[in-house]
Amino acid sequence: MNDDVVAECTRDVSRVAVLTGAGISTDSGIPDYRGPNGVWTRDPAAAEVFTCTRFMSDPTVRARFWRTYLGHAAWHAEPNPAHRALAALESNGPAIRILTQNIDGLHQKAGSAPRKVLELHGGMREVVCTGCRTRTPTADTLERVAAGEADPRCTACGGILKLGVVLFGENLDPNTVALAEKVAQACQLMLAVGSSLQVEPAASLCAVAVNAGARLVIVNRDPTPYDHLAVGLVREPIGVALPRITAALAAAPPDATPVSR
Repeated sequence: MNDDVVAECTRDVSRVAVLTGAGISTDSGIPDYRGPNGVWTRDPAAAEVFTCTRFMSDPTVRARFWRTYLGHAAWHAEPNPAHRALAALESNGPAIRILTQNIDGLHQKAGSAPRKVLELHGGMREVVCTGCRTRTPTADTLERVAAGEADPRCTACGGILKLGVVLFGENLDPNTVALAEKVAQACQLMLAVGSSLQVEPAASLCAVAVNAGARLVIVNRDPTPYDHLAVGLVREPIGVALPRITAALAAAPPDATPVSR
């Protein structure tokens, strides 16, 4: 997408929604899932670890899950230029809300206000007991895994512990979905960044935005099921493209519509 198209897509925009997927974090050293070198592309069987039914019924699946997160790259990852560009836009541009499919917390670490980041699939910093619903820091559970507990249980009730994320087969929190839909309906520009747009209902937020009159720009290396709805398709690296788009948004004069930040 050339500079003229960027300027046209960002013109008169005072409300931006950004849907982010795993691709925005690959430059931070966190592998994506479905790309050519993605976790599930290289090892399709690994996806079953993230299936709720298998996780809840099979202790060997849970053991593999906890081993995976014991050494997960996200624990030491730092935000990259794409995360920082979105964070900078908060104080120097239109009102922005981030709807992320990621669980790594890098948007907040980059400086995005937590209240402006909606984690559609949960976050990896907490563990929840599936029995008594007690939430505890993930670090506590991983310490137990590192010490030799393959399938640690809740210390309060003995229930199965699960990372505070949405697994395949689980429904997203309805309040989170409702809020995300409101953000999508209210935005003038929807940026879909680094997402394959294959996981619903998060991907359908693109259609929600377009149906409400917003422009859709997709920044992703590979084609997506929603490309036909977009006014702009960006295939260049996210760490290059997103700072360029946010710079255009910061420079463009907003429309006259008052908006609360």
